[in-house]
Amino acid sequence: MNEHHKKGTILLIEDNEQNSYLLTFILKAHGYTVIEARHGREGIILAQQVSPVLILLDIQLPGMDGYMVARELRHILTLAHVPIVAVTSYAMVGDRERILGAGCNGYIEKPINPDTFIREIEHYLQ
Repeated sequence: MNEHHKKGTILLIEDNEQNSYLLTFILKAHGYTVIEARHGREGIILAQQVSPVLILLDIQLPGMDGYMVARELRHILTLAHVPIVAVTSYAMVGDRERILGAGCNGYIEKPINPDTFIREIEHYLQ
């Protein structure tokens, strides 16, 4: 893939190896550069270093959960315009409000659907 076909960097904050592998595979296949963080603190540090076009954030992270990570990311001025999309395996009543309330722009439910995943995230990049 030529350098000028690259679409930008996506930061993936996900502690599960298999989920990371799948998401990274799909994103790279569609021309994105993927930077992975295994926990929230690392994700926050990386977000400030790599200027991502989008942050994919697992809600169930060890230690510092996705809600806390999103809130902290939203306090960083240089990242204010960056869409944060939560990836969650349980979207129950009230979760949507909690996710949006923490500063995320939206969410995608796990297990992700590889056929619609790129369309779902690119909706946040317009």
